[in-house]
Amino acid sequence: MTGDQTLQVIAAVMMLTLVGSSLLSRRLALGQVARMIAGWLLIFAAVLVGYSYRFELNAVVQRVAGDLLGERGQTVGGTLRVPMAPDGHFWVRARINGHEQRFLIDSGATTTALSARTADAADLTVDRGGFPVLINTANGTVEAQRTRIERLTMGPIVAKDMAAVVSPAFGDMNVLGMNFLSSLESWRVEGRTLILVPHQPRV
Repeated sequence: MTGDQTLQVIAAVMMLTLVGSSLLSRRLALGQVARMIAGWLLIFAAVLVGYSYRFELNAVVQRVAGDLLGERGQTVGGTLRVPMAPDGHFWVRARINGHEQRFLIDSGATTTALSARTADAADLTVDRGGFPVLINTANGTVEAQRTRIERLTMGPIVAKDMAAVVSPAFGDMNVLGMNFLSSLESWRVEGRTLILVPHQPRV
């Protein structure tokens, strides 16, 4: 049993003890007590399951939120149109080696940057033995390691063998920088919409 599991069991036992003592002190009928205990058990079970699968649930919440906010973009005439989010940025859902993740498209970033969790989930090979890359962020300068993205897809756009950097200091943030934007045929902002134009296949 892990430390987290032990704490969960202890917390559940303590809560059940408190609830049981409270119910007994009220001298309720046995059947009513049993129903109330069963209800509390269901609540505790739901909380424990939610905590145990918090990362998976967070991914589901992000996916649903992305759909509601239009983060998958809209394919129009071979282009991908990404609406501006309420925070004033352009967010998009993309797949790295088949793994879907949320990205901020930032023309002010030179290089595409990935969180350590995203790199692990996409099974990327990170050059941990080489010299680190120094990246300037809003929170100061951080060290990152180099990697390459074999395949990144979003709507009609496919980017292959793209350089990126990885660092735990990025938290859960993933950024598509200028090295991604410059791989496109063109990109532009019209009003509150970012329009990404991929290279058209030659006939």
